[in-house]
Amino acid sequence: MLALLGAEASAAVEASHYRQFWLWAGVRPQPVLQQAERLYLHQGEIGPLDARQPVRFQGQGIAPSKLPVKELWLAYRVERLDWDETLLKSLTNQLAAWQRKGNEVRGVQIDFDARTHRLADYGDFLRQLRRQLPADCAISITGLLDWTRTGDVATLNALAGVVDELVVQTYRGRRTEPGYARYLQALTRLTLPFKVGLVQGGEWDPTWESRLADSAAYRGAVVFLINPPGA
Repeated sequence: MLALLGAEASAAVEASHYRQFWLWAGVRPQPVLQQAERLYLHQGEIGPLDARQPVRFQGQGIAPSKLPVKELWLAYRVERLDWDETLLKSLTNQLAAWQRKGNEVRGVQIDFDARTHRLADYGDFLRQLRRQLPADCAISITGLLDWTRTGDVATLNALAGVVDELVVQTYRGRRTEPGYARYLQALTRLTLPFKVGLVQGGEWDPTWESRLADSAAYRGAVVFLINPPGA
């Protein structure tokens, strides 16, 4: 058991072993994307963090086109939650543009690092967003490891029917969080559908995938693709 919790049990994340990926702006497409079943495609940033400035949407990433994936999610890096009608219109316009190209667009993913003690406030925002988005637009959110270990798991589980999935990131930036395994057992308390997010080439003990699979809410792993060194 102790070995499972140690970094020595980890191996480098090999993207070819997976079928769900993030492709962020600035990251070059890789051949492994040919096997993608689900792609979370970065399409913009919502900020800035300074609340004294007006909130704005900054589009990023590739333009709408037909992609060879079964299911597409449009992902947005979010720094603040005071969204206005103009911003919401930008999101729904992007969804429609990707759908017109013949893609199966499942919904949007919100990448927002809510503080653990403010999860209830974040939940209120997500409930409002659910009312504002088209009914057929699913919502995915990313989450921090700490959310389930020291946060209120009941608050997350109460998002069922509002949020379609939670993807808990085991990395920060382009590196695996040190001691990530200490947080994983707490994920089994989730009834909200969840996945784990891994970073390509980062540390990961794959035995956790079979252990998490004992939870009926577990939906697999998503790999954050990165450019190879020197690219």
